Amino acid sequence: MSKNPLNLSLRFLLELAILFALGYWGWVRHEGAWRYLLVVGLPVLASVLWGTFRKPGDEISSGKAPVPVPGWLRLLLELALFGSGIWGLFDAGAMTAGWIFFGITFVHYLLSYDYVAWLLKR
Repeated sequence: MSKNPLNLSLRFLLELAILFALGYWGWVRHEGAWRYLLVVGLPVLASVLWGTFRKPGDEISSGKAPVPVPGWLRLLLELALFGSGIWGLFDAGAMTAGWIFFGITFVHYLLSYDYVAWLLKR
């Protein structure tokens, strides 16, 4: 199910939502130069982490792993990034958006049970 085009589209939109949520948090919770640094820096950092640390052979991405990591570590990274986006929305006061983001992310991972099992497979 994880390779279904609709689920892959949902995953892409969720990845973009992480970037937005982190930037939104930086904008709402900080002022001055920090505001601009975090609005740009946090999404860039999240993008670099997301694209760099991969399990070799991951067909959801290109299959290439710039920095190969075990599947459990990749899953932990994904959960940390999604969690940081959700937390950022909650902390910035966007409670409804945070709950919606959490719910959609939860459903996505339920639908992607085969991907999660592949990541956890030795």
